[in-house]
Amino acid sequence: MKNKVITAQQAAELIKDGATVCTIGMTLIGAAESVLKALEKRFLETGSPCDLTYIHSAGQSNRDRGNQHFVHHGMVKRIIGSHWGLAPKWMERIASNSVEAFCLPQGQIVHLYAAMAAGQPGYLSKVGLGTFIDPRQEGGQMNDKTRALPHLVEVVTMRDEEYLFYPAIPLDAVIIRGTTADTDGNLTCEEEAMKLEVIQAVLAAKRFGGKVIAQVKNLAQKGTLHPKQVVVPGNFIDAVIVCDNPIEDHRQTSSWYYDPAYCGELVSPTGEVDRLPLSIRKAIGRRACQFLYPECVINLGTGIPNDVIGTIIHEEGATNDVTITVESGIYGGVQAGGIDFGIGKNLTAMIGHQEQMLYYNGAGVDITYMGAGEMDASGHINATKMGDLCTGAGGFIDITQNARHVVFCSTFTAKGLEVEFRDGKVNIVREGSVKKLVKDINQISYNGEIARSKGQKMHLVTERAVFELTAQGPMLIEIAPGIDLEKDVLQQMEFQPLIAEPLGQMDSSLFNEESFGLVQALAQASHQ
Repeated sequence: MKNKVITAQQAAELIKDGATVCTIGMTLIGAAESVLKALEKRFLETGSPCDLTYIHSAGQSNRDRGNQHFVHHGMVKRIIGSHWGLAPKWMERIASNSVEAFCLPQGQIVHLYAAMAAGQPGYLSKVGLGTFIDPRQEGGQMNDKTRALPHLVEVVTMRDEEYLFYPAIPLDAVIIRGTTADTDGNLTCEEEAMKLEVIQAVLAAKRFGGKVIAQVKNLAQKGTLHPKQVVVPGNFIDAVIVCDNPIEDHRQTSSWYYDPAYCGELVSPTGEVDRLPLSIRKAIGRRACQFLYPECVINLGTGIPNDVIGTIIHEEGATNDVTITVESGIYGGVQAGGIDFGIGKNLTAMIGHQEQMLYYNGAGVDITYMGAGEMDASGHINATKMGDLCTGAGGFIDITQNARHVVFCSTFTAKGLEVEFRDGKVNIVREGSVKKLVKDINQISYNGEIARSKGQKMHLVTERAVFELTAQGPMLIEIAPGIDLEKDVLQQMEFQPLIAEPLGQMDSSLFNEESFGLVQALAQASHQ
């Protein structure tokens, strides 16, 4: 049997010009930095590999590393991904029309890997209908260069119902990461902070005769790994690269080299959760938490939701009343945020990325909390493209289209907004210069008309006002104490909303440092 253990430089030689390359990860979790850096070095020195088609499901950067190693002009001809919010160089490339760029929903890419692995021609789904993924809108084409090309996604009708068809994308190479491999290539992931969609992508590559390149920290003797811990059998792996600088190039996540609490090897002392100082983001998160009910299962999206809502639930002592999930497949625990989105310590469960998306796409989560950039008079939401910069959808479309209740969390205006909280009231010190409730949004990430037609619950929560999506459109249902309806709300919008009669007032306790009584509210709800 050939020796599968090679250097990162030798692995880089396996990628040919014009190849379709897939990498597996989320933020920087799972990033095979040794291999990615070797590919970058080879391209800069030789011009190869060039003209790649690069596909990835979740965003895979921490604003510096990860898939940004592929960003050099000429290295990638076409990128097919879901999220670039933590990859500023990719957003610049897309905005400058120097790369073909398709955005597809994160979960649909993951499901597509499994469909390809099963020998299917593609994947059929309702996810993406009515959004910018739909070819009757933009077809996921993220710039002018791409709009001149045929759509990747098709609308098809089956049994009198519309679906989107996501066609197979043959893979020439998949780059994965694990913790340990034996000399036969059997791979385990005991220290990784997510399970991800490793085996689905590997099998998709094998269907098309593609190469599988795996980076690990440890090399074990053949036959010594526990078979239940093997995530990828060795016969599916073509090359094993043992990272020679794991502290730099095989970090568990961007902020930590290794913390056993994030992979379930240790339960760390919980103690008292550090309280977040009162801020605009916390005030928004607190009001959003008032939609919780006992035993509900919630999802936290990136931004305000993941950064504050989990912490609010912990500091209010409500962790036993609800189940927190994140799209990466984690349940419970204390979530990390920012560039470490998707991981958590002291989890109650961790499932694979595809399995989590099966849940979100099928049964649907009880409540999802998501960020929002713009809303229009139809209740359409843009959370994916601000100006020319494309952050992309990530798991946003997968989760919001099927959740029972969608709660968007956003400041009322942007760029320069300053707010003061005093005595349970909100004072706008300086108004943001950019309106977020507008006549025409830049891109439809969430289709309010479809949501209204199927009776989905939706709210938009801001620091000064709460809107509810009704059958007639968005309705202003609450404003904060201290807020002037005309000056602070209506004049800062580009459309006239429906206004509830009577118009409610947000609870003043949301705007004080002390607890706002979440546990008591949940206890009261459980007895109703």
